[in-house]
Amino acid sequence: MATDLLRVEDLRVWYHTPLGPVKAVDGVSFGVVPNERLGLVGESGSGKSTIALALMRLIRAPGQIEGGTVNLDGINLLHVPEEQMRRLRLATIALVAQGAMNSLNPVVRVREQILDAMRDHGAKLSRQESNARVASLLDEVGLRPEVADRFPHELSGGMKQRVCIAIAICLRPRVIVADEPTSALDVVVQRQVMETLRRVQEQLGASVLLVGHDMGLMAQFVHRLGVMYAGRLVEVSPVEEIFAEPLHPYTKLLIASLPSLEQRGNLRGIPGLPPSLLERPTGCSFRARCPYAMPRCAVEDPDLLEVRSGRWVACHLYSDTTASGVV
Repeated sequence: MATDLLRVEDLRVWYHTPLGPVKAVDGVSFGVVPNERLGLVGESGSGKSTIALALMRLIRAPGQIEGGTVNLDGINLLHVPEEQMRRLRLATIALVAQGAMNSLNPVVRVREQILDAMRDHGAKLSRQESNARVASLLDEVGLRPEVADRFPHELSGGMKQRVCIAIAICLRPRVIVADEPTSALDVVVQRQVMETLRRVQEQLGASVLLVGHDMGLMAQFVHRLGVMYAGRLVEVSPVEEIFAEPLHPYTKLLIASLPSLEQRGNLRGIPGLPPSLLERPTGCSFRARCPYAMPRCAVEDPDLLEVRSGRWVACHLYSDTTASGVV
């Protein structure tokens, strides 16, 4: 069994408000092994993007990382000084943020934005070396060398996102965190961007944590899938198995709501709304929407447990079938 490259334990991120703390991420644990692509999926507000920012130590007030550990290659990213964390970003762990236009400086050419990232980490390159390095990075993400001399507004949405990927891989990181990298892109460009991300990940031998809400995209890209609900993981499983046989009631309803090309029928949503993270109900957070809820669910919050080899579920329906292991 491969050792985790990235190991997250009991991560808690709260946003402090006058009414009390909003527990956006509340006790999340998972691991990512070398060369693995792990997906985190869930409704808006489930905490998945907050996890991505927490891994990069980019949570800002009123948000605060309340506890937990994030170990990357034996280094706890939550405890290192800010200057060391700044050096680790891009060099060891890199972020591809959602909304490429917001990630790029609109008045700086692409070449300078890529070189700025490398210079900030101590790279000293001649003009010839700089031009060659930029051209090589652009080629890796499927862009022509002349893109380096353009401003972001001269590029399409897909091209801008691939420039963001080029910046993210410029120092050959071990882990790439991709936070909804295809938001606001059409489906054809989405596939091109994800193929680019897959190709550079395999070339680097890096691991990817993909955050998003598109189940179809996850099915095509990740090896394992984690399902988030109300700030917690409710299921983690190999992606083929989770689509073939979802175990958690929320995952079942989530997959049942997807349209099918094989048979006609009415689209079914999930009834109700997620609970307030300001006043989380006692017991299971999903029980008010769950067709399998029982009295125990109202008083006892289920733990995330391994119920089959490699399959983790937080649900009382499986509390008597647990195995052992680390998610």
